[in-house]
Amino acid sequence: MIHAAQKVNRTLLTEPESKEMLGAYAIPTVKTLIATSAKEAVQAAASLGSTVVLKLYSEKVTHKSDVGGVKLNLRTEDEVRRAYYDIEKGVREIPGAFLGVVVEPMVQTDGYELILGSSIDPQFGPVLLFGSGGRLVEVQKDYALGLPPLNGTLARRLMEQTRIFTALKGARGRPAVDLAKLERVLVQFSLLVAEQSWIKEIDINPFLVSAAQMLALDARIILHDQSLPKEDLPRLAIRPYPQQYSSPWKLRDGASIIIRPIRPEDEPLMVKFHGTLSKETVFFRYFGQQKLELRIAHERLTRICFIDYDREMALVAVRQESEIKEPEIIGVGRLVRRHGVPEAEFAIEISDRFQRQGLGTRLLQLLVDIGRQEGLERIFGLILPENYNMLQLAKKVGFSVTFDRLETVNRAELKLW
Repeated sequence: MIHAAQKVNRTLLTEPESKEMLGAYAIPTVKTLIATSAKEAVQAAASLGSTVVLKLYSEKVTHKSDVGGVKLNLRTEDEVRRAYYDIEKGVREIPGAFLGVVVEPMVQTDGYELILGSSIDPQFGPVLLFGSGGRLVEVQKDYALGLPPLNGTLARRLMEQTRIFTALKGARGRPAVDLAKLERVLVQFSLLVAEQSWIKEIDINPFLVSAAQMLALDARIILHDQSLPKEDLPRLAIRPYPQQYSSPWKLRDGASIIIRPIRPEDEPLMVKFHGTLSKETVFFRYFGQQKLELRIAHERLTRICFIDYDREMALVAVRQESEIKEPEIIGVGRLVRRHGVPEAEFAIEISDRFQRQGLGTRLLQLLVDIGRQEGLERIFGLILPENYNMLQLAKKVGFSVTFDRLETVNRAELKLW
């Protein structure tokens, strides 16, 4: 992927450039016009409406308010013209700082000002920030930190850690903010941070939210120095969702399914999936009977669904047809790396109603393909001697099977290179 930030031969993006990048990730922004003269500023203001805001347009100044670079509530041509010259005067001592102004409509702030940001942590790489924004952001110190990329569940948890979240749900006669929409904005913002690796710092402050609208009123993006080798750019602490491992497939009976990596929000579906497994299927998978309440415990499913894709890969086969109300997980294939060696152990579970449909073979074939792409040298699995179907499946995919007399289990092994 070509990173948009790489195309800029400086470390600070202008506000219009920053907002253009936000727009590419479907993050709503206020309309912004550039004016390089007082006359252009007046014309831009006239095209936007009765009340406007003028801000410094610069490639050098990061905090416009510190140098008097923000003028609010401008209603007349004289006010716009005077604001233009005042902003120019404020940065006169900074060579090359003044390129003009940006003109925006004055948005009514009958809502809440939030901040969305990201910076680089020496240990964790890019870290997200969400919380109360505006001019008093450093005084209020109401924020929470998270790691990109986010999904809807993680975005909601991030919001819930802040004091402002209570107000966002509706308080003192104000209607609630569309929290589902705000979740989507946070997810998109986290994708921007995850995908645009040349971004060193990014702030959206304020991000105005109310029951009626959501708008980024200001944005600031600082890039890594272009002399930094690409391989030295900070890496994400959490690997992004491996969408490339998602694919459609059909069971033998013609039913269409999607096979994809597991997600944290799959936990409710996994609860229902375990309810479809017979005692025999559970015995073969866990080498003994494990009670349903233990298999669906929240603490266990959290670890199973919210995984580090660098350390393990879990594929879920999901059925979603018109006759069922919600998606249904009908099979799971898992590949868990062994620490310190380039090999991994596989495990497969299929809902009893969907066994003998070719799904187990398909999951194991996909795990083998993923193992090769992830640089593994060997995949193995432990199979009970009486689990005849799994033994045949492993042999069909190319695994060699040997019996371990000490452990009294069969070991299926496949060398990938």
